[in-house]
Amino acid sequence: MAPLIGFLEILIWLLAISQIMKNLSNPACYIAYAGGFAMGNFVGIWIAEKLSLGVVLIRVITAKDASQLVEFLKSADYGVTSVDGHGTTGQVKVIFTIVPRREAQSVVGLIKKFNPKAFYSIEEVGFVEKGIFPLRKNWRDYRLLTWLKPFRKSK
Repeated sequence: MAPLIGFLEILIWLLAISQIMKNLSNPACYIAYAGGFAMGNFVGIWIAEKLSLGVVLIRVITAKDASQLVEFLKSADYGVTSVDGHGTTGQVKVIFTIVPRREAQSVVGLIKKFNPKAFYSIEEVGFVEKGIFPLRKNWRDYRLLTWLKPFRKSK
């Protein structure tokens, strides 16, 4: 799919640039191109958020006892690593967990439930291997991905 989408993207770009080059004196062409570029970014980001592919690292730093949060994440089949640390205000607990992107907001909700004042950050993870991850749904269970059904390999 990626090469096909890339092909179409470049084809559209070439057509747009050729129209701008033919009409260099027309400011509407510049505005139309800039508007199309902005709309393409908007749609791309919207699709990426809806698909929620990939995994993220959630790092939590808290001075409050985090054992309940750690145990709850473990019981939900998330891999959790916690280490003791020392922050500006004294002893802290640093908790790391890697979760599917689509589940990040629910994990953040748990963090806020257990400690509303906890500091947390979320980062992209490019590659991950040999961890403990919750069972994922089959791709057919996601309504947005049902349009891929005709392209799937049959057994």
